[in-house]
Amino acid sequence: MRHRSTVLAAALALACTGLQAQSTQAADQPDAAALRETANALFGPVPHRIEQVRGQQVTAAQVELGKSLWFEPRLSRSHVISCNTCHNVATGGADNVPTSIGHGWQKGPRNSPTVLNAVLNIAQFWDGRAEDLKEQAKGPVQASVEMNNTPERVEATLRSIPAYVEAFRKAFPGEREPVTFENMARALEAFETTLVTPDSRFDQFLAGKDSLDATELRGLSLFIDKGCASCHSGPNVGGQAYFPFGVVARPGADVLPAGDKGRFAVTQTASDEYVFRAAPLRNVELTAPYFHSGQVWDLHQAVAIMGSSQLGHELDAAEVEAIARFLKTLTGRQPQVTTPLLPPSTSTTPRPE
Repeated sequence: MRHRSTVLAAALALACTGLQAQSTQAADQPDAAALRETANALFGPVPHRIEQVRGQQVTAAQVELGKSLWFEPRLSRSHVISCNTCHNVATGGADNVPTSIGHGWQKGPRNSPTVLNAVLNIAQFWDGRAEDLKEQAKGPVQASVEMNNTPERVEATLRSIPAYVEAFRKAFPGEREPVTFENMARALEAFETTLVTPDSRFDQFLAGKDSLDATELRGLSLFIDKGCASCHSGPNVGGQAYFPFGVVARPGADVLPAGDKGRFAVTQTASDEYVFRAAPLRNVELTAPYFHSGQVWDLHQAVAIMGSSQLGHELDAAEVEAIARFLKTLTGRQPQVTTPLLPPSTSTTPRPE
């Protein structure tokens, strides 16, 4: 973490040097070459594919099984809710409501983060309580307000369906009992590694193309110069570290509910009160409403709130517009996922409750 902070500080210093060198240019016409150099140091492109997790090769059989499980409502106790319910790959990898609706029409406590490019994040969930996607996959299945199931019931369900027994055998060859809750999570993780969105106009800009217009370039320049990149860095433009929400001024209770103390619930450390993982900003135009509370629907409003609350800058309308325009260039090529046909239940499959 210290090494990354050093690299980030050096990149930001480079940004300041580049921006000072542009002082003789019009404010709305930053130097594209200097910006590209700085942006490559701070961010970097989304990769086209992820081939390994934790040093283990992701196999085609694991991905195929994981895709079926992603759309499988029988992982939930009700047989109604699937992973795709709250992380819809057709709508930016989220569900586009303030907080997700789970078992028994219960509302979850936080906005559903996008699953797109989630493999690039340092940890999962707003508070980082899961270190990777495998660990994350186990949480919603068991959460009472989400899928409300148990590992034992999930295993019984999957073992009762011959097609799944065979799919697990192919995905995890050599294991005495491949149909396990752990392997369910591994397969879901394998599928999620395919949910990356490369080739955004911003990625094309990083690669040397003149793919951003003058307003978008100014938005990128402001994003760096105002300090947004201090938290929202890396290929996912965020998701790499934790920060207090309201560094300069806390937003209202509708945006920052007093009862949700963020990472404090994980660490029980006072300094982690109202600390959250910096939101990844890739595809952000697709994932409203914003923030962990899901109470801000407009991207321009979200930019203005972050300027005042995190940076102490009251951004004017032109600055907000330019930054929002830049953020929309982060929308990448969306994954093309064909909905699988799922195998039928059998007489021994646990019934919905």
